[in-house]
Amino acid sequence: MKANRVCVIGAGTMGSGIAAHLANIGFEVTLLDLTKQSIEEAFSRSKQVKPPHFMTTERAQSIRLGSLADNLDWITEADWVCEAIIERPDAKAELFKTIAPLISERAMISTNTSGLEISMLGEHFPEEIRRKFLGTHFFNPPRYLKLLELIPTTYSDPKAVEAMTKFLEQRVARRVVVAKDTPGFIANRYGMWSMFQAIHVAEKLRIPIEQVDFITGPFLGRPRSGSFRLNDLVGLDIMQDIATNLIQRRPGDPFIEGLKTPKSMAFLAERGWIGEKTGQGYYRREGKELLAFDLETNAYRLRRDGGFESLKALEKLPLGERIGKALELKDEAGEFLRHYLLPIMKYADYLKEEISHSVRDFDRVMMWGFGWEAGPFAMMDAIGHEKLGMGGKAFYSEGKILDFSGKYVKPEPEPEFATIKDFPILSTHENFLIRDLGDGIKAVSLTTKMGVITPALVTELTKLLKDPLFDRFMLTSEARSFSAGFDLKFFLERIEKHDVEGIEQALIDLQKLGEMLEQRKVVAAVFGHCLGAGLELAFSCSMIAAHPETTIGFPETRVGLIPGGRGTTLARVYNQASAKRLTDVCLTLAEGTTGNPDQARTMGILRSRDVTVYHPDRLIYDAKKLLKVVMPAVRPAWKPSEGPLQGMIDRELKAKLADDTLTEYDLVLGEKLKSVFARCITYEEALAKERSEFLDLCWRAHTQGRIKAMVENGKPLRN
Repeated sequence: MKANRVCVIGAGTMGSGIAAHLANIGFEVTLLDLTKQSIEEAFSRSKQVKPPHFMTTERAQSIRLGSLADNLDWITEADWVCEAIIERPDAKAELFKTIAPLISERAMISTNTSGLEISMLGEHFPEEIRRKFLGTHFFNPPRYLKLLELIPTTYSDPKAVEAMTKFLEQRVARRVVVAKDTPGFIANRYGMWSMFQAIHVAEKLRIPIEQVDFITGPFLGRPRSGSFRLNDLVGLDIMQDIATNLIQRRPGDPFIEGLKTPKSMAFLAERGWIGEKTGQGYYRREGKELLAFDLETNAYRLRRDGGFESLKALEKLPLGERIGKALELKDEAGEFLRHYLLPIMKYADYLKEEISHSVRDFDRVMMWGFGWEAGPFAMMDAIGHEKLGMGGKAFYSEGKILDFSGKYVKPEPEPEFATIKDFPILSTHENFLIRDLGDGIKAVSLTTKMGVITPALVTELTKLLKDPLFDRFMLTSEARSFSAGFDLKFFLERIEKHDVEGIEQALIDLQKLGEMLEQRKVVAAVFGHCLGAGLELAFSCSMIAAHPETTIGFPETRVGLIPGGRGTTLARVYNQASAKRLTDVCLTLAEGTTGNPDQARTMGILRSRDVTVYHPDRLIYDAKKLLKVVMPAVRPAWKPSEGPLQGMIDRELKAKLADDTLTEYDLVLGEKLKSVFARCITYEEALAKERSEFLDLCWRAHTQGRIKAMVENGKPLRN
């Protein structure tokens, strides 16, 4: 399915979010709302949302805004008409009657909803449109949550469903689960019930909300928001609306009583305290203090430590084993889990055939949409069916999935979504693994915590690159981030010992490793964080392939340093087209600014040849494709600065000092950067200069204070 032009109708929270996501990844987007005033107001709000909908301001400016009153004919240009107005069947029906004659023969048409009946909505279209009409359920915010439920109707052409599924996965950069056309689909029918269950159990057992969030957060393999923080993020009003709709549409469900409004939710909602959007719900922030709602007194109090020592003792065990042991605990944590976890497992088992096509689809919705480490069926297998009192076969066995007829079936392979850990290990080293990506291609995958660069890692990689056969490979990481930068503890220890030679040698070795990488065919597959020395190594590769939400940059000034492993030099050499460009990049380094890949490219800390892999799960696959054709990096020749570069940098630094963006000490750091950018005549001189300036900074009290603060507190010190 080829489609470049998308018309999103409805500029509310979801419509604006969908439009932003599509604009971010390169579609030509038209966004329509009722009137010119309503579209302008809605779009203005969309640009202020936190976290931001748009990757760059340029992406926001690319969207064409219009009104249904004045620009209805724009719908004829669309390859995909994505309706996302208010979730009222009557409003959608009225709109469909209006736009039906304007939908081109080539265009797909979808309605975005969290649970309305798609087949019923499709009846308002003529047959030729009805056959290609589908439901979508984007998760909010669409930029950050990769799940998309796709819902065919009883009229849908199977070819249209297949084409749309591929289009959404390949072009729209979402992971698609095809769900059945039932109330709430999979996500809200089951996910919402699970959220309500935690509240009901907490009220019944009188367990404080902080303790519930501790149990239902990372301990269960879920996000840190746990249950009550998640309720605030979703909004108690939205939760009540979804629950009411499900109760009305599924009265025969024996578990449906679990969606009745809990007492605490009713109390908060009656007062308009419905979560984050109103500033308070189950939690409320007052200044620097976070208050928690007390389920017994119906009043706010200071948030307490919610940890259970009994659970902390189990945290390092594999998910299934730790939950299994926790279910046997005799304390409040064990009591909560028995009352909470067993019912949600049983409800998943009850619902599975009604709402999903397979247990894997069911699990994927909870993993991709709610951030669970394992869905309910994988969790049942991991804990043990007998321990849960459920019996039956394992749902997953030897790479196969138990289908609803009771047979094990092998799923279709999905090589495009493979993670680095799916590939076999060829050899294990102290600080990295070498994995076989197939087709004669290898990956060097860092194993240090957060991909931190250490002298030992630099030594190991240097030794590896001396092998002439190791010429083409991927550089990536096993950690949650590609690299958080150089190990600051190393510098702090060397400073305390006044080991000047040790620091300088570490910088020389890092610079030489970067030069060796430049001579090889290497793609750096980066994600999470790509900072400091990690970016210096990635910058040395032939190409960087970046996950769209990677935080990229040189934040060295936040710890009182400048990039000293070729970072300053490379930022200079790749941006020497004009004095204005060099000034801007120098200021970026002075401020320690970081950003997503598209922002980093604009800031000059990614190159034009570096790519953003907009599908979050295709990073390794797409990086491997690039690796097959990539050639060694060709670093531009050093050009001495022309014109008044020093003066331009000075003026900008002083302006930043005047508006309090920079401190007096930041100005010192800016001077160090300027000495590389504006005073060096050759590349070799620049390398030596960035090292000497780095060393000089190490012995300054302000720098030492900044490094120590970051090492001890994990937060930058602004001194």
